[in-house]
Amino acid sequence: MDTLILQRPQLEKTATSAAGIGIAICLLLFPNSFLSAKNVNIENITGTSPNINYILENQKKIETTFEQEIINKYQNSKIVEVEKGVKHVRMIRFYNNRPVRINVIELSQGVNDSLVIEPSIASDTLANRSKIGKIAERENAIVAINGGYFKPQTGVPLGTLMINKKIYTGPVYDRVAMGIFDKSYDMARVQLKASVDTNIGGLKIDNINQPRMLSVHTIVYTKDWGETSPPCPRYGKQIVVEDGKIVRVSYGANKIPQNGFVIVGAEKNLNKIINAKRVKLNIKLSPEWKDVNHIISGGPYLIKNGEIYVDMTAQKLASIGGRNPRTAIGYTKDNHLIMLTADGREGASIGLTLMELANLMKEFGCFNAMNLDGGGSTVMYVNGQVVNKPAVTGGIPLSHTLTVKKIS
Repeated sequence: MDTLILQRPQLEKTATSAAGIGIAICLLLFPNSFLSAKNVNIENITGTSPNINYILENQKKIETTFEQEIINKYQNSKIVEVEKGVKHVRMIRFYNNRPVRINVIELSQGVNDSLVIEPSIASDTLANRSKIGKIAERENAIVAINGGYFKPQTGVPLGTLMINKKIYTGPVYDRVAMGIFDKSYDMARVQLKASVDTNIGGLKIDNINQPRMLSVHTIVYTKDWGETSPPCPRYGKQIVVEDGKIVRVSYGANKIPQNGFVIVGAEKNLNKIINAKRVKLNIKLSPEWKDVNHIISGGPYLIKNGEIYVDMTAQKLASIGGRNPRTAIGYTKDNHLIMLTADGREGASIGLTLMELANLMKEFGCFNAMNLDGGGSTVMYVNGQVVNKPAVTGGIPLSHTLTVKKIS
């Protein structure tokens, strides 16, 4: 048996770091456990090896680089550290000699890997709204901004929303969305590739948990929508599926089963599968984004692959190009997330056009960026308070937010 030979004076001299002291105590109290080890290298145990030093030095370099980049990028601005790796920047910019109040959050998970970025909905079901402060407090968030578009009457998100790999809603007009991965991001216009597959054939699904846009669309509603499905369209029908089997066919609204869904669409389409014995919902998105954790949508693009790209008309958003309060998100090539709000519709802050917003996100180094819901929805929350000045104190009730949390 190979043994570890270590005299007590040597041990005391070696155990100069916190890790070394911990090992020293273990050696003194439980020597037999360590004496049975083969070829033990005390430098590796005590944390004095070159590998450990390299990791610590490299991490310090990342943190220093982040700090310097923020200082250089946001000159003549007020910069506050919210949390390690998270900076809150306040600035005033002038357009046509008139001011715009701007708040920016820039964060790096490379600096702080305990940061978690994810969307959060207002309540347990989609047809709800809540103020950002309430959502942030419930989620224990250190930062939050308003999310994408939503139906004002109900709060249902209008566009792709995925949280923790679960698709809540499908895309509208294939608008741009940001995919959030473990420590990186991607951005693309998203399409839904969904179907109900049965033993007698399949049925194309046009959307998931979205308000109806055309009577011919076939839409699936899950328990996330609420207690009951919406009414049928004209000449429509509903099929209730529970545990993979059709349990009800009707012409009216239905209770949505916990372990199932309701298909709502034109009767002539749904009749194709009403006699099916086995039913399965198959949902895919394009791009596939296999390892994506969350998706939040907005529109239009602001920056695409490093270049200004504002595709308002293509995403059916031509009416929002004027000067308004704005919310935007984007990310840099080194995966810093940037969240921005700009106040508007008042003398002290006139808001931004989409082109002005795009230029600003490019100036801040975004490789890809997109517009989120703006106007009365624009709001930013940092460490317990709303830091911008929305028209409604605390911001209007929202459908969903993008939050930043710190895991312990």
